[in-house]
Parts: sequence; structure tokens; C-alpha cells
Amino acid sequence: MEISFERFTLRNGLRVLVHQDLTTPMVAVNVLYDVGARDEDPNRTGFAHLFEHLMFGGSIHIPSYDEPLQMAGGENNAYTTNDITNYYIQLPKQNIETAFWLESDRMKSLAFSEKSLDVQRKVVSEEFKEHYLNKPYGDAWSHLRALAYKQHPYQWMTIGKSLKEIEEAQLEDVKSFFFKHYCPMNAILCVAGNVQTEQVKLLAEKWFGDIESGQKYQRNLPQEPKQTEPRLQTISADVPLNAIYKAWHIGARLSEAYYAADLITEIMGNGFASRLHQRLVKEQQLFSGISCYHTGSLDPGLLVVEGKLVEGISIEEANTAIEAEMSLLVNEGVSETELTKAKNKIEAMIEFEDMSILSRANNLAFYELIGDAALINKELARYQSVSVDFLIQTAKEVLKPNNCSTLYYTKKS
Repeated sequence: MEISFERFTLRNGLRVLVHQDLTTPMVAVNVLYDVGARDEDPNRTGFAHLFEHLMFGGSIHIPSYDEPLQMAGGENNAYTTNDITNYYIQLPKQNIETAFWLESDRMKSLAFSEKSLDVQRKVVSEEFKEHYLNKPYGDAWSHLRALAYKQHPYQWMTIGKSLKEIEEAQLEDVKSFFFKHYCPMNAILCVAGNVQTEQVKLLAEKWFGDIESGQKYQRNLPQEPKQTEPRLQTISADVPLNAIYKAWHIGARLSEAYYAADLITEIMGNGFASRLHQRLVKEQQLFSGISCYHTGSLDPGLLVVEGKLVEGISIEEANTAIEAEMSLLVNEGVSETELTKAKNKIEAMIEFEDMSILSRANNLAFYELIGDAALINKELARYQSVSVDFLIQTAKEVLKPNNCSTLYYTKKS
């Protein structure tokens, strides 16, 4: 299914995309900001995620964000990654202007106060404690990122390096971050659903047109040097089972190698029929569960194998078994049938995702950010173009021992 859209840009630099779907009575309004955890000061991390929370703390003219939206029959949420921050609303088409009113006011005049900052700082601190400090294996990715990345800001998690940096966030720091990143020049608005382009143009001009454009953020991040030797770290914690995390560097989001790496994760560790599950969980019974996935990041990311060991299996034996399976992929390759099956699974995932107008709005904004919203209609073809030979070539390049960082996460004896 090809997703059609129109685009225009306001005088202040806000890019606007419109996708019409007259089969639904709903409208999705998505605002994507070109800022993520990678754009933070290395000594003040967690700000992008903290801001996701602060944006719901009210703006100057709208002290309560959720209440008017609920009255309009809408729902909303947001998420932050290392690359982007995304806010989205879904509501009945007749109440679309409520979404424009809410989103424009917090872009133009977010309410900064010590009280709001204190509330959201505590919320994020509790989230940090719950998910990363008090949850089994919760800090594994903190260790793995720091092990795999030595220069690039992907070395810290979206929520930040430490609880201390969140707790010490000051109002002036927060204001500075907002005015640097939250402006029309650094945002993309996508409206999808039962709308007309002219209607969206009028609303966009009415509500966003008078917001000062701000400065286009020029990203100049330190690039991660090529890893030249295997890295290994062991940590111990109060967890029920030993675990292994192995990470290999892969290509950037728009590289051909990215699509091949994604297909490798499908073949090796996505689902019960995958190679790693069949051989290391079902046949050899070394792991209670194992998966293979990638980080999906815009700059060069990671292909990861993660598994929890069966009680009594040594961590070295389990690690050797993973490496044997990855070597088997490199040395013996895959069949056309296996590759086609992986492509079919990705096609089904894309088709299923595109059924939702929220997903379409989100994805159109995302592809516009990385180069062109029209890329949304070219994704499947890029997967389909990956040949067996190119997949193996990518596997040979990625799955080198010198390109791997391994984290042994062991339970305290």
C-alpha cells in the first residue's frame, strides 16, 4: 500500500506533512522534534527525556494539557530515543483544532517553573529507580552502551547516565535546552486521517505561523572510531539467572548494510523459529530465552544478541555457543528460502504498522526527518533488494570478533 501525502513549509521553517484517509473519523497529529539523547551535554544527560515529561506540565495559556484534550475525545503520548523526541495526539476529526492549539502553545510558550521542574524531576527519578536501578538486569544497557561506544553519545541511555544528573537539573539549563531545540526550524508536524490539505494549511498558519523560527540545530557529534579489538566486561548483581549481551557495530540507518543487518536479526533471533532459539534454547538447552535485534539508530548502531542462561550452564560455554552460531551464518550463509521468509516477516510488519493512522503520521514525520517522507514507500523495496550474497558480505563485515563487545551479567553467588 503506497502512502500518499502532501507537504508545505511555513515561513518560520516548520515542515508540515498531510496524509489523507477518509475511511476514518479520526485524525492523528504528530510533532517530531529533531533532538534526542545524542544531542545532550555529556555532563548533563537525560535532558531530552526529562523534556518529554516537562512538555506535559502545561504551557502559559494552558495550565493543564490533558484535560482539554480529554474533553475533545482525544488521547496522547510521547517518546524519546537517542535520536528524536516525538509527541502525538489522536482525536475525532471535528476537534482537530484542539490538537493544534495544544501543540502550538507548548512549542511557543512552555510554562517554566521551579514547581513543574521539581515535579517532573521526581517523576523521572522514580522511573530511573524503578526501571534501571531496582529491576533485574535494568542497568545492563547502561554498561553495554558504555562498553560499545567510546566517543559517540550513544554511550549513554536515553534516560541519562545517572540519577545524580537528573536530580541536579536546573531551571536555567532546562530553558537553554528548550530554546535550542524546541522551535519550528527543528520540528516536523504531520497530520494524518480525515483531513483536507487546505484545512491543515489554515490551521497550521493560524496556530504555528507566528512562532519565532529559532535557529536550525547544526549537529556535530563525535564519530565512533572503528572497534579494533574484542571487549569483555563482567558485572554481578542480584538477578535470578546469568545473562549474556553481545553487541556488534552496524551501518547507519540509511545504509544498505542496515537493511541486511535487520534481516540478519530476523533470521538469527526474532521468534521461536529463529536459528538461535531453535538451536540454543530448544536443541542444546543452554538458554532459557534468547533474542537478536538491532538498535535502529540513525547513526551507526548495534546488532545485539541477548540471552538468559539455563541454571548450571557456564557463561563461557554459552558465549562459545552464540559465537559458533554467528560463525555458521558467516561461513555457510543462508538459503534463498530462509531469506525470503525473513523478508516476508518484515513485509507483514510494515503492512500491519501502516494500518494505524498514528503510525503513518509518526513514520511520515520520521522519514521526512532522515531525508524525505517519500522514503516510507521505498522501505520494503530496500529490504527486497538484499541478496543472499550481500547479506553474507554484511555478516562477514559486522560479525568480526574485533567488532564485538560482550557483557557477562552474572548473579551474585
